[in-house]
Amino acid sequence: MGTYVLRRLIQAVPLLLGISIASFAILKAIPGGPLAAYENDPNVTDADIRRLEHELGLDQPVPLQYASWLGKFVVGDWGYSVVSHQPVLRLIGERLPNTVLLMGTVFLVVVLLTIPIGTLTAVRQYSIFDHVTTGTTFAFLSMPTFWLGLLLIIAFGLDLRWLPLGGMRAPGAAGVDLIDSARHLVLPVATIALVQLGSRVRYLRASMLETISQDFMRTARAKGLAERVVVLRHALKNASIPLVTVLALDLPELFAGALVTEQIFGWPGMGRLFWDSATRFDYPVLMGILAVTSTLIVLANLFADVLYGYLDPRIRYG
Repeated sequence: MGTYVLRRLIQAVPLLLGISIASFAILKAIPGGPLAAYENDPNVTDADIRRLEHELGLDQPVPLQYASWLGKFVVGDWGYSVVSHQPVLRLIGERLPNTVLLMGTVFLVVVLLTIPIGTLTAVRQYSIFDHVTTGTTFAFLSMPTFWLGLLLIIAFGLDLRWLPLGGMRAPGAAGVDLIDSARHLVLPVATIALVQLGSRVRYLRASMLETISQDFMRTARAKGLAERVVVLRHALKNASIPLVTVLALDLPELFAGALVTEQIFGWPGMGRLFWDSATRFDYPVLMGILAVTSTLIVLANLFADVLYGYLDPRIRYG
């Protein structure tokens, strides 16, 4: 196992290098740039723009710009925002805890709901519970995130006035109020979790239906094991592999954030930082976020592969 993990980590280096090259090239190919806002400003001359380009290194060839960025990035110098002039690491560090709080709560809620719902819909196939649950989850799955978020804001924030409309805490609040923070979490967490829940439940339900019809399940029942033991200890463990794949790929979202949801609810996380940076052509911040996200995706895939071996002893790594 250790050799396999080490080999995968070594293979990830050229992969991440290729991703960074592609990301940098795509960002540079987008029309506009961080100085586009000054081009139509009568108070800014061409000489001023040329001077700013030189100070930001934008007048160099793209390969040299990438080489300069990569050389600094690998030693921990992620550069400075061309908009706010703050260190990229500081900007990401300020937003990252907020995103981990939001997406970590979403991840926990989705897992805690998916396992019992997916298992029950498979065990009670074609029952009223199965039909109602499947229809409801499909309905939420088909809803655009921004539309569902707005519906929840209108229903629970404007009409009923049960929950705050957005943000992380009440305006002017001093210190940390756990109850207030929890109330601000409800709507964004519900928006993301309800959309994700449908696909996760379907993955587990389909895998459970296939597993409970296998011969080893009949053997377990023939040995006199209780049905709950057969389902939870034998069926669920073997049926979890597809779900593990999906959930492992969800892990990078804990750090990358939810772009649409954070915009709707004014949540100051990584997704909102990415959107603000993209609209302002803030290349250093965008590259920092993309580098972190791509690294996490590669590690999440490796984590899923390792977890397969635990869930299914038949899987061996060379």
